[in-house]
Amino acid sequence: MKNGRLLIALLALALCACQSSDENVLLGTLERERVSVAAEAAEAIIRIDVSEGDTVSAGQSLLALDARRSDARLAQAEAELRRAEAQLNELRSGTRAETIDAARAELKGAEASVANARRERDRIQEMRQRGLMAVADLDRANTELRAATATRDALRARLAEWTNGTRIEDIEQAEASLQGARAQLEQRRLERARYDVVAPRDGRIDALPFKLGDQPPAGATVVSMLAGSSFARVHVPASQRPAIRIGMRCELTVTGMPKPFTTQVRSISSDPAFTPYFALTGDDASRLSYRAELVLDAGDTGSLAAGLPVQARCGDAAAAR
Repeated sequence: MKNGRLLIALLALALCACQSSDENVLLGTLERERVSVAAEAAEAIIRIDVSEGDTVSAGQSLLALDARRSDARLAQAEAELRRAEAQLNELRSGTRAETIDAARAELKGAEASVANARRERDRIQEMRQRGLMAVADLDRANTELRAATATRDALRARLAEWTNGTRIEDIEQAEASLQGARAQLEQRRLERARYDVVAPRDGRIDALPFKLGDQPPAGATVVSMLAGSSFARVHVPASQRPAIRIGMRCELTVTGMPKPFTTQVRSISSDPAFTPYFALTGDDASRLSYRAELVLDAGDTGSLAAGLPVQARCGDAAAAR
C-alpha cells in the first residue's frame, strides 16, 4: 500500500515537472520574409525563366510579359521627342533665307496688285462722275482694292515676323514641350522594363501562381519569393510576457533538426491576440498571447523550410536545459 502511494506521488511530481517545463515553451513556426512581384499590366506570359524552389539573385530574370503594346507606346514617345527637338531647332535657327526671299517676292506681287486695283478704281470713279459707269461698278472696284490691300498687309506682316527672328516666348514654349516629351519617353521606358520581370532581391522562388500563356490581371502577384534569413514567429502567453525582453537569448528547437539554434528576440507585439490553435497548451487556451520574432544566429539557415513548427525557451528556461 505504501509502495503504491509512493508511486502515485512520484508520478504526480513528474507530471507537475512536465507541466512546469511545458509552461516555459513558446510555440510557433519558422518563417521567412515573403516578397510578392506583381504584373505591370494585363498581358500574357510569354516566357518563364525559373521554377519553384530555384534560388535567384537580385536582378535575375524571372519571366516576361507580352510587351507589344508597350513597345508601340514607346515608339510613339520616341517620335514625339524627335518632333519636339526638330521644332526647337527650327525656332532657334530662324527662318531660312530661301523662305524669306519667296515671301519678299510674294509681297512685291501683292503691292503690284494693290497698285493695279487702285488705278482701276480711280478710272471707274472718274467715268462714274461723267455718268459713263454704274454705281455697282464703282463698288466692285473698291472691294477689289480693299481685298488686294489686305493681302499685301498680311504678306508684309509675315515677312516682318520672319526677318525679325523668333520670339523668346516661342523658344521657351518649345523647350517646355521638349522637356515634356523627354519625361514621357522616360516613363514609357520604365513601363517597358517592368514587362521583363526580375528578382527585386536575393531569395528563393516559393510560388508561380500563373503558367505560360496565362494573362494575369494588372497588379496580380506573378512570382512569390522567400527572401532573407529564417526567423521564428512564436506566441508568448500573457503569463510569460513580463519576462520576455528585446535582445533576450533563446534556444530554438526546429522540428526535424537534430540540434537547437541560438536565437535572439527581435521584436514582440505590444497588443495581445487570442492564442492560435497550435499553441494551445493546458490553461493557455483561455489566455491571450503576444507575437514575438526570434532571429536565428546560425549562418546558414537558408535551407530551413518556412512553416516548420518550432519550440523556443528563453532566459532561465533555456539555461536550465
